[in-house]
Amino acid sequence: MPVNLSIASALLIGLLGSTHCLGMCGGIVGVLSLAGSGGRVRQWIFLLTYNLGRIISYAAAGALLGALGGHLFDALPDTAGRWVARLVSAGFMIALGLYLTGWWRGLAALEHAGAHLWRRIGPLARSLLPVRHVAQAFLVGTLWGFLPCGLVYSVLAWSLGAGDAATGAMLMAAFGAGTLPMLLVSGSLARSLGAVTRQAWVRQMSGVIVLAFGVISLVPDGPHHGRTHAAAAAQAAVSTTG
Repeated sequence: MPVNLSIASALLIGLLGSTHCLGMCGGIVGVLSLAGSGGRVRQWIFLLTYNLGRIISYAAAGALLGALGGHLFDALPDTAGRWVARLVSAGFMIALGLYLTGWWRGLAALEHAGAHLWRRIGPLARSLLPVRHVAQAFLVGTLWGFLPCGLVYSVLAWSLGAGDAATGAMLMAAFGAGTLPMLLVSGSLARSLGAVTRQAWVRQMSGVIVLAFGVISLVPDGPHHGRTHAAAAAQAAVSTTG
């Protein structure tokens, strides 16, 4: 799948899966809203700063896994490496689609695995509450980015197949940006949006869209892609012999 389409897919996944994010992070969003009781502008600054820290955590983790995946797949023969990366990415996208529809909850195992890490980070994050200033909100956001979440972990696994640190970071940043609309609203509007997105048909439609992205990503790039590689190889051979 082209990088631009992958980033658009990650943004859409964040938007479609943001109800799950509201359930996981809604409590801290409420705390930040109360902390910003000095005024509406102060509340928005706190919320934006918290989410900036959260997205930076996602992007850093995506960069790390993207770089790791690049090294792992580069160790394989060229064609095999590309296909393994494609299968990893597509497999987790399909699993995520099934997770969002509720048809298969296998990704919950990732949340259980992440709970071990959160037991170490969670107390530190909670020690920063209540939030009193912007720097504190940012730090809480960076730590809350490690909250065990099957949705986040599946996109992280997708970034493993990105092939490099920059693409992995962009995928995770796009996913985080997709979750922003739901996490920036509060009060009755959040409850209204949550009620809509929790409906079975909305969840299933979201999951089917993500499933479709996963299946599409398995489609070969086409003969033009192969000709491009062949032409590059032929040019290299001519340069060497010349």
